[in-house]
Amino acid sequence: MSSLLDQKKPAIPEIIFVGRSNVGKSTIVGQLTGKKVRKGKRPGVTLKPNSILTKNFIVTDMPGFGFMSGVKDRKQDIVKEKIVKYIERNNNIKLGVLVLDGSSFLDIVERWKGRDEIPLDIELYDFLSDLSIPTIIAINKKDKLHNLDETVDGIIQEFDLLPPWRQWLDNIAIISGKQKDIGSLKKLIYNKI
Repeated sequence: MSSLLDQKKPAIPEIIFVGRSNVGKSTIVGQLTGKKVRKGKRPGVTLKPNSILTKNFIVTDMPGFGFMSGVKDRKQDIVKEKIVKYIERNNNIKLGVLVLDGSSFLDIVERWKGRDEIPLDIELYDFLSDLSIPTIIAINKKDKLHNLDETVDGIIQEFDLLPPWRQWLDNIAIISGKQKDIGSLKKLIYNKI
């Protein structure tokens, strides 16, 4: 007969926030957890996973993919490799949140496509999907979108989702981290965890 001490505690579910540098991941994580999270005005401030324990789950602010200001290329490659390994080896990750800058995403995608490359955001989304990690697309900076419906419809099509975007409200949150408008994201997270 096993004692209570011998029984394994259930693992605390983890939510990872991923995306390119400077899309607002740290700001959103801070608002979600109520904790002060280090953030910067330049890309590349978060260089390693920053995990915060909440009452119900662990929230991890991952380093941004892409350009890191003042960080040597070799160090950037090491950071990217560590991100991939962290995600691949962590069985407690129950949810991913891919944060996009809604105001620049479509322009960035066009630049990548012009070079015949897959945009980092889409690669990250596909990577999480390949690992069977359910993923919310959090389109940040909605306060900077001039035509919300048209822009969001364009964004979701890049992830092979058909418009209108409002049919995907169980997987997409339109938010503004700086305006502290993340209610739709919180609701999705609590529904999925």
